[in-house]
Amino acid sequence: MKAMILAAGKGERLRPLTLHTPKPLVRAAGVPLIEYHVRALARAGFSELVVNHAWLGQQIEDYLGSGEGFGVSIRYSPEGEPLETGGGIFKALPLLGDAPFLIVNGDIFTDYDFSTLRRPLSAKAHLVLVDNPAHHPQGDFRLHDHLIEDGAADAASLTYSGIAVLSPELFTGCQPGAFKLAPLLRDAMQSKQVSGEHFTGRWVDVGTHERLAYVENLLQEAR
Repeated sequence: MKAMILAAGKGERLRPLTLHTPKPLVRAAGVPLIEYHVRALARAGFSELVVNHAWLGQQIEDYLGSGEGFGVSIRYSPEGEPLETGGGIFKALPLLGDAPFLIVNGDIFTDYDFSTLRRPLSAKAHLVLVDNPAHHPQGDFRLHDHLIEDGAADAASLTYSGIAVLSPELFTGCQPGAFKLAPLLRDAMQSKQVSGEHFTGRWVDVGTHERLAYVENLLQEAR
């Protein structure tokens, strides 16, 4: 199974850090956020990675290189203009192949064990959900009998973690250009083609200076 790190975000809320540095290379405890993912994926047995990028993306390629220094092989999917999550993944499909693949948002921090996702996919998608953080109390979806249903703002709703396994079949009929992933997932949910799980471990959406400082505190405590 291949894995894709979504690294095309501009990181507007992390300015001025992201004025001259792409968001995935912003450091937490001295290490770029994207490096934590690369090393975790390598430990989990993923040897072939794809990374998309846009804003200052060449810096990401310069830092990670071929991936050899991390024990993996990395291929890149540069985006001349932002394609959003769905469009970015669709553009990278030729690099990802015909089998299901893992995706992970480059701007989260987590101790999730990616190796648990290296198993056959029986649906069009499998999403990892987390408890609703304070900045997203309404949640995104409901989890019922291992299937995911649309249900933002429902009492039982959970938040999409930015970690998933997707089948290329999910993108059947899509056209090149910018589009969101969520509508594709919601369409698949209608036919019960999206499975899921609830992760209760460490997870932070590193979208602000405050959350970046929180991650640094977690790392310092761990050390």
